[in-house]
Amino acid sequence: MRRKILIGGGVAAAALLLGAAPAFAQEPTATDVQVNLDNAYILLSAVLVIFMQAGFALVEAGLTRAKSVANIMMKNLMDFCVGALAFFAVGYAIAFGADGNDFFGLGGWFLGDGATQYGTLTVPVTFIFQVAFAATAATIVSGAMAERTKFKSYVVYSLVITALIYPIVVHWNWGGGWLSQLSTPFVDFAGSTIVHSVGGWAALMGAIVLGPRLGRYAEDGTPRAIPPHSIPYAVLGTFILLVGWYGFNPGSELAADGAIGAIAVTTTLAGVAGALTAMITIWIKGGKPDVSMTANGLLAGLVGITAGCAAVSNVGALVIGALAGVIVVFSVFFFDKLKIDDPVGAISVHGVCGAFGTLAVGFLATEGGLLYGDGADLLVTQVIGVVAVFAFVVVTSGLLFLGIKHTIGLRVSPEEELEGLDFLEHGHAGYGPDLLMGHGMPTGVPGAEPALTGTGGAK
Repeated sequence: MRRKILIGGGVAAAALLLGAAPAFAQEPTATDVQVNLDNAYILLSAVLVIFMQAGFALVEAGLTRAKSVANIMMKNLMDFCVGALAFFAVGYAIAFGADGNDFFGLGGWFLGDGATQYGTLTVPVTFIFQVAFAATAATIVSGAMAERTKFKSYVVYSLVITALIYPIVVHWNWGGGWLSQLSTPFVDFAGSTIVHSVGGWAALMGAIVLGPRLGRYAEDGTPRAIPPHSIPYAVLGTFILLVGWYGFNPGSELAADGAIGAIAVTTTLAGVAGALTAMITIWIKGGKPDVSMTANGLLAGLVGITAGCAAVSNVGALVIGALAGVIVVFSVFFFDKLKIDDPVGAISVHGVCGAFGTLAVGFLATEGGLLYGDGADLLVTQVIGVVAVFAFVVVTSGLLFLGIKHTIGLRVSPEEELEGLDFLEHGHAGYGPDLLMGHGMPTGVPGAEPALTGTGGAK
């Protein structure tokens, strides 16, 4: 290819010297330029979304204990690796196959015949963008199941959700399925429900089937705080996720056009509003402006606006983000009271705030929103979509985790949990002995259990 370019350039230069244009030269049309620009922009957006895997890994590692940090990193790595292969083989065909029905697609296995594309995008670019979203849905679950899940069992989960559960939900709306065919079509522009709630509700079922970490709750049911080992990791991961969201939301326009700037603005406003209201809420409730809860507020605002980032005004984005920041705080404490141990708040951030943001579109969409005098048709559709996805994911992921539990096993032994998953699952600790000592871990026992401190508050 490089040789052809050089030869072509030489011929063109010679022709220019002779005062004549080469016979084979063709001026690209405006359409050609736009098509190439669209594909380049969406590929770049996909890279940003894939980079979110690093953000998730850092948030989850930071909000849990040092003795399982390598295990968490490995799970996030495998979410993408296993998920990409599964989505390539069957997931893309189920989500976007040209044949099939209103509930799942058929055709385009291994990106072969029947693989569809979006507008001007090529099939490869469409696939890369969509596989980034599939990996995001899968990796959300890792944090809620942290510190007590068998690695091989988690790999099985990643395979099934990216090959089957997530693609079916995608087909319902983005693949032309039944949600997109309602009299008032379901609106979930970038995936508050289709991506984030799918991951959040699967995380809910995983945490329920697993049970809480050892020592998380006292005998009388009182929550006991298990301190995170690295707040800097968690905040750095949050910033990486924020950057990735500029691929997630504007990229979902699926074209390099004038709308992407406005989508980036609503995304920004909702995220920062969520961080501020979460900080204020936890400050009032707990007496301190908790760092991890503020970071979760930023993520809650981003998740909340993802459905309506192209459908609501800037003021609407501020409202959605601000409410999501409050909701996530109370949601975390709610699940804690139910003894559902979610170390990173994934259920609240992605499941609850994803559902909230999708429903908020029914009120705040500038076209079709109830508060704009357009009736309740869109709101009814949004409720139908949120409930349908919740029911489907809860049932399918619940059956999946129960099946894993009763076959190859889902949870590590108490002894393994106490020592930490890094050494026993992967053969070495995530940190060296000198660093582990800083986290209250005796160097004589790899990943030994640190003392539990505090009597309340979920991290």
